[in-house]
Amino acid sequence: MSDAATPEEDAPKKPSKLPLIIGLVLALAGGAGGFYAAFSGMISGLGGSAEAGDHGADGDHAGEADHDSPDSPLPDVAFVELPQIVVSLGEGSATDHLIFRADLEVPSAKAEEVRSILPRVIDVLNSYLRALEPTDVQGPSALIRLRGQMLRRIQLVTGEGRVRDLLVMEFVLN
Repeated sequence: MSDAATPEEDAPKKPSKLPLIIGLVLALAGGAGGFYAAFSGMISGLGGSAEAGDHGADGDHAGEADHDSPDSPLPDVAFVELPQIVVSLGEGSATDHLIFRADLEVPSAKAEEVRSILPRVIDVLNSYLRALEPTDVQGPSALIRLRGQMLRRIQLVTGEGRVRDLLVMEFVLN
């Protein structure tokens, strides 16, 4: 009877998962540390700080301005002012009107071209703003979403490369 194996001896032992867990934790910590070092500029040439980076073989910035330097030239832009637009929001709104005013950021060479088609830009903005529902202009992210929609419509009207950005100067719910 001493030759009979007990059930505890027949069961194979499971390998420990502790080395796998330790390896996974160390890999995640190393990845996070590497990301932080590259993003903050501790490792030169991988991003983050512009002064630590490699700017190419001939020393230029490959089209990017060094915005941290006070001696860097300002971009060649002009601003085209849009007239104030007042839009009624309709029934079901806590406010009656939306007052909107903005400027367009354009390359200096294209400023006169954009000014010449300003009536089309105003028309597309009026059409878009009047079609908004009261819920579209309320909420913390409403202005960001509306700005993106308006910029895309303006860029379609003005043509490729004429309008870089839409700068919202006034957005009042009254």
